[in-house]
Amino acid sequence: MKYLLYIFLLITLFSCKKEKEIPTELKPAEKTEPIIKDYGITFNDYAVKVDTLKSGDTFSTILDGYDLNNNSTFQVTEKIKDSFNLRSIKAGKPYYLFLDKKNKKNLEYFVYVKDRTSYLVVDFRDSIVQVQVKVRPSTIKKRTVAAEIEGSLSETLAKEGVSAGVASKLAKIFEYSIDFFKIKKGDKFAVILKERYIQDSIYDGVVDIEGSYFEYKGKKIYAFPYKMSENQKFADYYDEEGKGLKNMFLKAPLDFFRISSKFSGRRFHPVQQRWKAHNGTDYAAPHGTPIKTTASGVVERTGYTAGNGNYVKVKHTPTYSTQYLHMSKILVKNGQRVSQGQTIGKVGSTGLATGPHVCYRFWKNGVQVDPLRLNLPNAEPMDKAHKAKYLLKIDPLKKELDSVTALKFKEE
Repeated sequence: MKYLLYIFLLITLFSCKKEKEIPTELKPAEKTEPIIKDYGITFNDYAVKVDTLKSGDTFSTILDGYDLNNNSTFQVTEKIKDSFNLRSIKAGKPYYLFLDKKNKKNLEYFVYVKDRTSYLVVDFRDSIVQVQVKVRPSTIKKRTVAAEIEGSLSETLAKEGVSAGVASKLAKIFEYSIDFFKIKKGDKFAVILKERYIQDSIYDGVVDIEGSYFEYKGKKIYAFPYKMSENQKFADYYDEEGKGLKNMFLKAPLDFFRISSKFSGRRFHPVQQRWKAHNGTDYAAPHGTPIKTTASGVVERTGYTAGNGNYVKVKHTPTYSTQYLHMSKILVKNGQRVSQGQTIGKVGSTGLATGPHVCYRFWKNGVQVDPLRLNLPNAEPMDKAHKAKYLLKIDPLKKELDSVTALKFKEE
């Protein structure tokens, strides 16, 4: 009897253990849809249609076919026009239609995205249409970048996390002082940037350059913006002593180029196949590249010759004149006044030319000279009253550039 009782207890214990080892079936976790909210609207509450405005689209054609809560398209347009100019909507811009999930003919909201910071919201949910033009909050943050040239300027800036557009802005600021096609690996620079962030996190680019410097050919060249008057639309740039960076002449008639042939007393002409003087500087560039006048003046002559092709000659002062040859297209007329940097033609290969380029010729006192060897005159200097204000303004900026540069290259 005792033996049978012992066997029964063993069987019972074994059965309990087996039951404990049976895993409990787990229910799969319910997937929750992420909440998407933007433009003050919860996307999850609607059937959302996203599209891009195409050429020929209008506000009215987009709304056609939708129920606007007993409002006609004309009535809605009339209500909106006081708050927003509907003619300003442009092809290529995105828009959103927020539709009732149960009846997708019912339009609840229309959103037009003007740019990264502003947008239009039209609310159709009530019989009285509500219109709001909203601007996303943005903040301006300042940072100073110092770097050593590796490759091109834009490549170097990209490695520092700076948008590519800054390279063009710096090239414009220093266009009178630096030939950016001659900067070398190891040249140093620093720049103080003001950058915009939308809602404190979305990068929206550089809005201003407060100061910068380049170490070029062993010399530091500083640049700080300053306006002589409140009515001045764009600031001019000056160095650390208040001297203007703007010269009377640009360094070259093109923004981007390579020098294919320099001024020379004896050069083998590639078309005529003989040795002769080359009284100009050839800048090679793609066909159609804009050609700029290097200084303000009056167009003295335009025309065509077998050797020059299409050309323009500009008289700047009684002392200086310039000429631009081999154009594919002339964009100015005789007697026309032109300003420095104005496009006067397009690069071509007319006349005696083997490929697209502009031959840039320079006269001083009636004699053709090499402009790359001249000490050309600067712009008008800053007066004493403005100079004192300017130096006070740039003092902390220069200290910032110098300290960040010293720290950067000491660590390296």
